[in-house]
Amino acid sequence: MSLVLRCVHVSTSPIMVKEFFLKFLKVDDTTGMRLFGELQEALVSLEFDVGNLREQGYDNGSNMKGKNKGMQTRVLALNPRAFYTPCGCHNLNIVLCDMANSSSKAKTFFGVVQRIYVLFASSIQRWVVLKDNVEGFTVKQLSQTCWESRIESVKSLRHHAPPIRDALVILANTTTEAMAKSEAKSLVTHELKNFEYLFCITIWYNLLFAANSVSKLLQSEDMDIDVAVKQLKGLSTYFERYKEIDFKEAMVEAKEMASEMRVEPLFVEERIICRMKQFDEDVSKEVTQSVEESFRVNYLLYIVDKGLLSLKNRFEQFRVYEANFGFLFNLKKTNDESLKSCCENLERFLKHDRVSNINGRELSLELKDLKDGLPKEVNKLIEVLNHLKTMDNCFPNS
Repeated sequence: MSLVLRCVHVSTSPIMVKEFFLKFLKVDDTTGMRLFGELQEALVSLEFDVGNLREQGYDNGSNMKGKNKGMQTRVLALNPRAFYTPCGCHNLNIVLCDMANSSSKAKTFFGVVQRIYVLFASSIQRWVVLKDNVEGFTVKQLSQTCWESRIESVKSLRHHAPPIRDALVILANTTTEAMAKSEAKSLVTHELKNFEYLFCITIWYNLLFAANSVSKLLQSEDMDIDVAVKQLKGLSTYFERYKEIDFKEAMVEAKEMASEMRVEPLFVEERIICRMKQFDEDVSKEVTQSVEESFRVNYLLYIVDKGLLSLKNRFEQFRVYEANFGFLFNLKKTNDESLKSCCENLERFLKHDRVSNINGRELSLELKDLKDGLPKEVNKLIEVLNHLKTMDNCFPNS
């Protein structure tokens, strides 16, 4: 287990948020209790006071983030101000994983993507066939941990489906390997000639692209909690909109792809097994759905709603911190009454054993004077700290 210290490095000019790798900890038992014990021993040996800890961050393993026996819970028992922040990028990966595993059709979709990659990548000769037909792009392997790889995998199909299909046709006609010939023919006949699968390519490409853009922003060096929450809210809004408005736009994109590949843009209607009706049942009240509407309700809405629920649950902690610290990122836009209330709330949030890091009333007075004198070019929180450094400790609470 690696131990990294993140701090606001105030001795530098300008002030910087820096990370320092401290050491590797040998771990034989990965339970929350044992990991916590290793961390405690390491902090004691380094002469660090746990009471000075103000944040802890790990991945999303239950032994780390668990609310009952996880490592973060045990640290919080010693110091409630050591706020736990889950890895935002890893969290977003898990949201996408939840969406992909929520439906058998979604699992099948990514299974086909992997089948195409395996077919070409398992032979040099087959890879040459692919490269000869698809210029500038290749199919990509799926990864269970790095979902950024999945946008690349789907991107190849979204923009190069016709030449990939042509490569499969050539492979089916020229290869002497029975399994490769059968696999290539199956992919061409059943998947890449199926309008529903082409539609799924469009849907997943759009959803993954939107999530990947937010993931990259969450990994940027100057990302703060206020911007992160706004980006995640924006992603939730996009998912909501996709269920209706963007679904229709995706349908148009899928039909264009189908036209290019000479595939009839129609959903294949599955045979419905009818239940025998009782003599007193009113069959006139039965609601029938079109195949397209059934696909939207039972597939698209299902995976998108799963994504929205996962976003809400997995980023709940971000919203808590935004509610308590968010006003600091919008200091110039916060009125005096709201500023006073937020500072008093922050004092309570930072209190432990009747001792708080700040005096809320004094902080509100300081920030009121500070925001009126801030230069126009000073907007980000780190810039405010650098401005304060030039003020010779005139704002002790700030």
